[in-house]
Amino acid sequence: MDEATARAWCQALAEGHYENFSVLSALVPTRMRGDFAAVYAFCRWADDLGDEAGSPGEERLQLLAWWRGELQACFDGAPRHPVFVALRPTVVAYKLSIEPFSDLISAFEEDQVKVRYATWDELDAYCRRSADPVGRLVLSVFGLATQERFALSDRVCTALQLVNHVQDVRRDLLDRDRIYLPAECTAGITNFESRLRRTAELGHACDQQFLSEYRTAVRPMVDRCWKLLEEGRALLPTLTDEAHAVIRLFIEGGERLLGNIEAWNLETCIHRPKLSRTERGMLVMRAWWGARAPRWMRVGGPARGTASSGVGGTGGSQ
Repeated sequence: MDEATARAWCQALAEGHYENFSVLSALVPTRMRGDFAAVYAFCRWADDLGDEAGSPGEERLQLLAWWRGELQACFDGAPRHPVFVALRPTVVAYKLSIEPFSDLISAFEEDQVKVRYATWDELDAYCRRSADPVGRLVLSVFGLATQERFALSDRVCTALQLVNHVQDVRRDLLDRDRIYLPAECTAGITNFESRLRRTAELGHACDQQFLSEYRTAVRPMVDRCWKLLEEGRALLPTLTDEAHAVIRLFIEGGERLLGNIEAWNLETCIHRPKLSRTERGMLVMRAWWGARAPRWMRVGGPARGTASSGVGGTGGSQ
């Protein structure tokens, strides 16, 4: 593909996938949509090579090694794959580093060899490579790359990754045999993993105690997400109007999804809460309006306790 065709192809890819926290929202300025679509397409392909293509383990590691080679060719000025043909002008225009792209690939490589996490430190190290690079790339494309902003962006991106982990407990276990909930959160629960698997397979609790114990195990991760998102809000006043709208959408989308998870009583081992089309539209409008309001009116507080309309605050099984 030539550059124009490749960028149009990446944009169609970005617009055709549901994501909790899409890099290519309606708030992205028109002149940047090709750049954000190319970044998204890189992430989408890398993620799919690590989760969907080939067989788990060695075959996927080989595919990710191929993807790493294509990334290097792009940075050497000789892109071959359409994603990198589209990405090359973005790399040049914004003087992007190869590091965040390489870090993302390394996280997907880790997924092939590590499917359980013992401690928060291990999980945080994974998030630093699987999530934080995306926020740094977004800031770099907006021309807002500073170490101070990166530190705040990392809090937001780690939180969004953890939200996904909470949301996808059932799917990660049944489809990929992965548990991202640190073992130190479940150490006091008898036969946690076998009971979690049985509950996920059944679609309801495997015994009378499990859901209560599961909620106790998941609560620290949910609380950590709220705290990180609240800290990450300090990023918003430092941004341009265009970046403010895009990044506010990430933050408030994470808060809204956390509210939905809490409305389902944290029982993500049997149900996967997500954002409805209406919620997503409302969040886009709120972020759009927020970027146009006077600066003193912009940054509202965390949306803790909110949830989808029609879902009670103690939803799910008791």
